[in-house]
Amino acid sequence: MTETQVRTSPYGTWTSPIGATAAAAGQKKVEWAAFVGEEVWWTEWRPSESGRVALVRRAPDGSVADALEPRWNVRTRVIEYGGRPWLPLGTDPAAGFVFTHWDDQRVYRAVPGGTPEPISPEPGLPGGVHYGDFCLVGDEVWCLREVALTPDRAKVRRDLVALPLNGSAVADPDAVRVLAASHHLMTGPKVSPDGRYACWLGWDHPRMPWDGTELMCAPIGPDGTPGPARVLAGGPGVAVSQAEWAPDRPGVLYVLSDTTGWWNLHELGLDGSARPLCPREEEFGDALWRIGAQWFLPVGGGRMFVTHGVGARRLALLEADGSLRELDGGEDLTEWAALATDGRRVVATAAGPRSSSALLLLDPGSDAAAPEVLRGADTAYADHLPPGYHEVFRGPQGEEVHAYVYPPYNPGFTAPDGELPPYVVQAHGGPTTRSQLVADLSTAFFTSRGIGVVDVQYGGSTGFGQAYRERLREAWGVVDVRDCATAIRGLAAQGKADPDRIGIRGGSAGGWTAAASLAAEPELYRVAGIYFPLLDPEEWRERGTHDFESRYLESLIGPWPRAAARYAQVSPLRQAGRVRAPFVLMQGLEDTVCPPVQAESFLERMRENGVPHAYLAFEGEQHGFRQAETVVSCLHAELSAYAQAFGFEAPGVPRTDLSVARRP
Repeated sequence: MTETQVRTSPYGTWTSPIGATAAAAGQKKVEWAAFVGEEVWWTEWRPSESGRVALVRRAPDGSVADALEPRWNVRTRVIEYGGRPWLPLGTDPAAGFVFTHWDDQRVYRAVPGGTPEPISPEPGLPGGVHYGDFCLVGDEVWCLREVALTPDRAKVRRDLVALPLNGSAVADPDAVRVLAASHHLMTGPKVSPDGRYACWLGWDHPRMPWDGTELMCAPIGPDGTPGPARVLAGGPGVAVSQAEWAPDRPGVLYVLSDTTGWWNLHELGLDGSARPLCPREEEFGDALWRIGAQWFLPVGGGRMFVTHGVGARRLALLEADGSLRELDGGEDLTEWAALATDGRRVVATAAGPRSSSALLLLDPGSDAAAPEVLRGADTAYADHLPPGYHEVFRGPQGEEVHAYVYPPYNPGFTAPDGELPPYVVQAHGGPTTRSQLVADLSTAFFTSRGIGVVDVQYGGSTGFGQAYRERLREAWGVVDVRDCATAIRGLAAQGKADPDRIGIRGGSAGGWTAAASLAAEPELYRVAGIYFPLLDPEEWRERGTHDFESRYLESLIGPWPRAAARYAQVSPLRQAGRVRAPFVLMQGLEDTVCPPVQAESFLERMRENGVPHAYLAFEGEQHGFRQAETVVSCLHAELSAYAQAFGFEAPGVPRTDLSVARRP
């Protein structure tokens, strides 16, 4: 586009080819990859198919096909956030695979082109039985089993179990062997290459897995039953996020632990002896939100493929001498994940600020100048993606506040001289997690229309070391709110954002931060987009949520009743009387993490106070929207709210009524 074709128009009024439908479709998200002989398989989340997760296989000739018919959904519900849902049963694709089917959460065995057959019993309980994180041991698969004892899944029992591959447990539930139950929460077991030992991670309430986990190890007897387990590493205050057996050194484990203040790698013997492998003030892993997550993979000879970095994640080969050989080819790709290896090559997803996620195959031993693309990035709208960058702001006490800044950008438009752009602060969920500096059409939906986005990695976020993560301890609703304000005020002080046109958005824990920010900073924020938020910590603690997070508030706000006053102090519901800015609140009616009753209580306060708002409630949606039509409705409502608050007309977007609550 030539300079003469660039139009001058106020921020927010720019027309963009990135519609809500395109943003909702996003990219097919690739996860849980594995080599199956010479083929590479992975799961692929498809918003256009009502959020179904397909199992995909890629042959050496480059052909790609689904391994299952479209009615199958490869996804497990363990700990509500899910985990590794499938496992190949050998290096020959004809050997088949096992997987958890979302609809009934049973485990099925299948071969490509065949009809899956169940190998786990009928659930038989109102809350269901969930399986995940599988390991092949002889003619069984060992895995984590989660039994929900109540319909709301607030009470749960977990075991490590063995499922016979012959399907005998379907008719005889007693054929499922219980292997171990060391903790209330556990990962699935991993068996040593010589078959002599099994290891797993475990932790108990009130700890979350980033507060402290224990690496358990048990000998396996001649009858295939694990003996007494003992703690090899970890404990309160030490978060072991991943452990893998060395493929060629009996009795040696590689462990990802934060004993140094960063998630670093260590070599561990069965006698408990340990040595650091690559001590750095960088993260080689992350918080264990999903059972079976892997950030490194050993390949033999003391070498392993790793991801590492501060905030961002790079891909490297860790050599036996502790040196790192970078494999990512530069700074353009800032996020590598979903690792799989055949012992020689590595498969990983990769993305960057101007590049959406692609699935790549790399061979460190070859002379190839570039990785092989297995699943290409979505190049649509690449010329409208904002040039995002990482910036560090300073808080009131000089503390660092990390943020990813996405300025307004559209190659066809520029703003009038002297006009400062409106900005929306984005607060990620979790809160003990992070967002990524990568291309995202939901962000570009706003930036390509002239609205900047600053994605704040507030204190408590992972990726910046344990001390940064611990800043949020017993300070949720304070530190996150303050850091979001610090970042946007910093941008305004730099002359990059209009201080009179600031909004905030977030989902889940980010929805909490957005709502709390409206109450804490009524003069700063003019509007908000709030997705499936936690709004009343006292009610959440009292009535309970799903089991995994049922004691989370003890570290985020404080133990009850000692911290009762703090619960009231930071509660968005209790502080609702301070809210003045209009907002749109979006809620799934089947959400068990942040139930809709909280949203409805908050909205009642808003009606009493006369605060303009809209309420979009969606049947069939849970915590985190998966249906494309839902996301379209939400993005339209958000943009309409921002346009009304910031004083411009949003072309082509239906106006959302901010005077009363409504259901679509």
